[in-house]
Amino acid sequence: MSATIGSDPQRASVTFVGVQALDVLRFVDGDDAVFASVGCARHPMHDPSDLAPDPVRGPRAEVTMRLRASVPLQGLHRSLAMLAAAPAVEGLVLGPDSLVDLQEPLWAGATCSAFLLEPDTDVEPLPLDAPADPVTFLRALPITANEAAWVRLKGAEALREAWAEAGTDVTDPLRAPVSL
Repeated sequence: MSATIGSDPQRASVTFVGVQALDVLRFVDGDDAVFASVGCARHPMHDPSDLAPDPVRGPRAEVTMRLRASVPLQGLHRSLAMLAAAPAVEGLVLGPDSLVDLQEPLWAGATCSAFLLEPDTDVEPLPLDAPADPVTFLRALPITANEAAWVRLKGAEALREAWAEAGTDVTDPLRAPVSL
């Protein structure tokens, strides 16, 4: 993350049945709020059909998100914690272009109900002691139900192209959905 981000984050801890607590940190970076999960990478992610998953090897990820703090983002920490818990609770393997649809507003008053993940190029992977795989950082982009349907139909790159063509700022929590 940017060197300008404050070092004293706000911390929200969320617990799900059968899963260790996950923290969501909120940093202030100028007019932006930057969020980061802590605990998603605690264990490697595995396909739930793997009957003997390796307890050390396998992809690990944490989730980041950047939004303009132009409106209160009440409840976003819970949505991000649900996303970060998905590997342990749902058996999802999070990676670039993953679509996770929570089917409820991501924060109070949000039109977005799903996340599209992409590599966070602002954060270097975190190496772990061998033989563990490094922790990668995935940026969560909030998307609407229609945009999620578009990703399912046409793919993540098609949505990114539509955003670019429309000049969409995905960090604006009040943005209008892109016309598809």
